[in-house]
Amino acid sequence: MFLGEFRHSLDDKSRLALPARFRARLEVGLVMTTGSDKCLLVYPMDEFTVLFEKVSALPVMGHESSTLRRMLFTNAHDAVPDKQNRVVVPQKLREFAQITNEVVVVGVGKFVELWNPAEWDRARDEVREHAARKDVWAGLGI
Repeated sequence: MFLGEFRHSLDDKSRLALPARFRARLEVGLVMTTGSDKCLLVYPMDEFTVLFEKVSALPVMGHESSTLRRMLFTNAHDAVPDKQNRVVVPQKLREFAQITNEVVVVGVGKFVELWNPAEWDRARDEVREHAARKDVWAGLGI
């Protein structure tokens, strides 16, 4: 599981040092892609393969499935961390998430999100406000 929030900086070659707690799970490879929010999603290769199979099984002609497929796959970048446990965050993905130097690395269970700090602060506040509503969890069956 990926849990917690970490603040890191990209180096001058746009490499992100992975948090120590996440390294073992990502060392064999990962896939980085865009999310539905202004963040990047980072999946261990095996988890992305499961997602890939599910999305690939969706109808080819449906608008929602086509949009999801394009969002996830056309922006995907696979990588293997280097010996210092760093991965390059490609320019196209940095631009999407408005990541320049500082990065918030957030563990959200089976995958990781990468955020611009200001966007993360906004999203975190939204989560707190949303979570305060008792009906939210009941609607999810939790």
